[in-house]
Amino acid sequence: MSKIPTGRIVAELARKEYITDHYIRVYLYSPEAHLFKNTTIGDNNKIAVPPAGLDEIHFPTLDENRQWVYPPKEVAPAVRTYTHRGIDLEKSELIIDFVDHGDGGPASKWAREAQPGSKLGIMMRTEAKEMYPDAEWYLFIGDSTAIPVLSAMLETLPETAKGVCIIEVPGKEDEQTLDTKADIEFKWLHNPKPHISSEIADTVKKITIPETSKFGYVAAEFSSVKEIRTYLRKEKNWTSQELNAYSYWKAGVAENESEKDRHKEKDSIE
Repeated sequence: MSKIPTGRIVAELARKEYITDHYIRVYLYSPEAHLFKNTTIGDNNKIAVPPAGLDEIHFPTLDENRQWVYPPKEVAPAVRTYTHRGIDLEKSELIIDFVDHGDGGPASKWAREAQPGSKLGIMMRTEAKEMYPDAEWYLFIGDSTAIPVLSAMLETLPETAKGVCIIEVPGKEDEQTLDTKADIEFKWLHNPKPHISSEIADTVKKITIPETSKFGYVAAEFSSVKEIRTYLRKEKNWTSQELNAYSYWKAGVAENESEKDRHKEKDSIE
């Protein structure tokens, strides 16, 4: 297996804005932003959030088994997965959207409290990646954490495409206008306590799936993704090539602590 080309930079907060009450768009400046000029918008990146009071990034490294090796605890950053939402090569800026969970998590806390000049580490592939295959009908499913990647894909769909997009957010005020040329039916679900329960899976089961070429992208909490993947793969007989479903988080468990469980569940049906 060939190694995926990746870049690693330290960027500084240029500015930020609240898209909705719980959604922060962050613009990050780095003279090395051009390293990601070929990176597909919507692809994952790893951000490295420095400990409180430290304004420098001590990056972890990957060993030969692709396991993270961290620097000493007092300087080790919190590493989290986010979406590459955009790049402005003229301004040398990268764009990342954060959900303000209000739970004290290191990434959303950084986005809330960061001031111009605050540093953030970014690790991301430097080559293009196919986010979805050509299809006539698409099913996009996610919660607040999935809006960046769903938005990126919706923006690039051809106008001939059709589909359904189901997104769960805390409330009406958190709905966003997502741009797309495709014929997409949007279904917004309101749930202020997604860590307790969710209606995403039940809503998916009510969707009429046409007999045509199709592709589904699911990104949400662990239990919802598991139920949706099982439904589409086992009951609706979708193939692995027709579905990309991955849990971005697991209720009650930090991302770095739930990673093994989330990967194991994904691989169980592949």
